[in-house]
Amino acid sequence: MSLSLDDVRRIAQLARLDLSDAEARQILAQLQTIFVLIGELQSVDTHGIEPMSHARDVTLRLREDQVTEQDQHELFQSIAPQVESGLYLVPRVIE
Repeated sequence: MSLSLDDVRRIAQLARLDLSDAEARQILAQLQTIFVLIGELQSVDTHGIEPMSHARDVTLRLREDQVTEQDQHELFQSIAPQVESGLYLVPRVIE
């Protein structure tokens, strides 16, 4: 994909950026470099390569599923402003 200086100015205007001509030319050069890199990445043959979830071979350490805290449901319910059938009642927000 190629961009022109007018494209950069239009994008800058849409983004509400005030760019000088020198800044627009510098951004155009940077964007063209990025597009060249994208083209190089797209030209690599990736057929037969399985997708990876992470760039490194990382596995998560698993731990046993154990309860580590006490059940404080009754305590929290006792200090709540309004409770009914074990549920917290809150004021209606939408009419």
